Amino acid sequence: MQIMDKHILEEPTSGILTMQSMLKDKGITAGYERVRRLMRVANIRPIYPRRHLTRWRNNEYVYPYLLRGLKIDHCNQVWEIDITYVPMARGFMYLTAIIDVYSRYIVGWGLSNSLDAANCLEVVKTAIKQHGKAEIIKSDQGIQFTCRQYVEYLKEQQITISMDGKGRALDNVYIERFWRSIKYQYIHLFPAEDGISLYTGIKQWLDKYHYKAHQGIGRCKPSELYLKAA
Repeated sequence: MQIMDKHILEEPTSGILTMQSMLKDKGITAGYERVRRLMRVANIRPIYPRRHLTRWRNNEYVYPYLLRGLKIDHCNQVWEIDITYVPMARGFMYLTAIIDVYSRYIVGWGLSNSLDAANCLEVVKTAIKQHGKAEIIKSDQGIQFTCRQYVEYLKEQQITISMDGKGRALDNVYIERFWRSIKYQYIHLFPAEDGISLYTGIKQWLDKYHYKAHQGIGRCKPSELYLKAA
């Protein structure tokens, strides 16, 4: 799974067949069903632009994409949330993170050993407790974000819900860029021995990330934009 996770960062449009071919080139034989199962376990999802023709979740809990053409000009206007697979020296965990789109500041994050929706919701609740509510929280259409508990909590908080079109490459660009940064600069370079060391390492990496100039926000530092506005 770690090989596939590295590959999807470099080739984000890779589907099951492409992933299978990549593994074969590396001398690893894996059938279609096994590759599909491992991609699901690792929450590895190819992204590619296409029209969203079908809804794959209960329509009651699927919401439209609202950011197209929206001018994002202040903190806590839009947060993006996502969950990703994190390999360790032995085993793996899942990392949930929420990024403030305007400042690129990580307002909340947490580790878990499952894709359970309750873990993602707890990260949202903690972020709101620490930083106040966002006007909009955007996610993909994963099961963590299209479940009743998650949707009803955001509605109770009067937070507008926005979701990507399934498979849309550009709808989740800010958190995807963050995943690329933390995996290339820390996770894949220094595999953690256990959950405690992983948590400590991510926290230390984020402390540095927040105080580094970010090209996407005019060479400003996420901490300068977000904490100054807080």
